[in-house]
Amino acid sequence: MKQPIAEAHKTTKRIALGGSETAPAVPSRVGWSNAEIHRCGLPDAERINTAITVAVNGMREDEFERRTHFIGGRFENLYLERTRIPAIAAVLEQALACAALILGRPSGTLRCGFWLNLTEPGQGTSEHTHDEHDELLSGVYYVAIPPDSGDLILYDGPSTIHIEPCAGTFLFFPPHLPHAVETNRSTLPRLSIGINIGPR
Repeated sequence: MKQPIAEAHKTTKRIALGGSETAPAVPSRVGWSNAEIHRCGLPDAERINTAITVAVNGMREDEFERRTHFIGGRFENLYLERTRIPAIAAVLEQALACAALILGRPSGTLRCGFWLNLTEPGQGTSEHTHDEHDELLSGVYYVAIPPDSGDLILYDGPSTIHIEPCAGTFLFFPPHLPHAVETNRSTLPRLSIGINIGPR
């Protein structure tokens, strides 16, 4: 889940995030932020992303278990059972493996919550945090990211960091770190998976 916030921010950095072909399957800390931010890739990302995208495109609104955060004319969080789209299992397994390394805890002691974020052209995601329960780590996995479909924006103290995402890549960050997604200025939907890691 996420918590809406509003703050003023001062300086801006812009970063291009390479795809899974440049992101190793083990997490690495990125050096352009004061916060603990890590990235990693997903093996076989292209095949997995295609399967997820096809499944989501074939779903009706009433097939989602729950939809929350109706902001700007859309539900920002779409929830479903992980068995509904079998290809999501590989994403969640890799998320847990990466989180275990980042947090220094056995993966068996962690749980992984997730939701879909489907942004149509002209839509964005409002500024928020994920620190409303017992989250230890938050993240996003990029499934379908057309060019110009919206940077991830991280508000790291006085800095505003714009990250141009790429399909097949995870980004992990502290749950309390405010973030948002720019308006999708492409002509295609943008699909990502929001992730929260907590203690089991």
